[in-house]
Amino acid sequence: MTYQLAFTTRARKDAKKLARSGLQAQAQRLLEVLQENPFRNPPPHEKLVGDLQGCYSRRINLQLRLVYEVLEPDGIVRVLAMWSHYE
Repeated sequence: MTYQLAFTTRARKDAKKLARSGLQAQAQRLLEVLQENPFRNPPPHEKLVGDLQGCYSRRINLQLRLVYEVLEPDGIVRVLAMWSHYE
């Protein structure tokens, strides 16, 4: 099953930051993995807690994270952020 990607407004803004910082290729590789199977390891993913409970995070680099949630019945991966989830 191939998942469809949906981006929040914040994720779209973060994509522009990634392009300016030269990290767009790393993020694109992660997005391709998410389309194929959002639960696949590697690359590893973390299940988030607190305000982002039910969401997952993958590292773009040591500092930046791609945060997403999986809407399984609809086959959609909703990308919430691609810069940091600590803001």
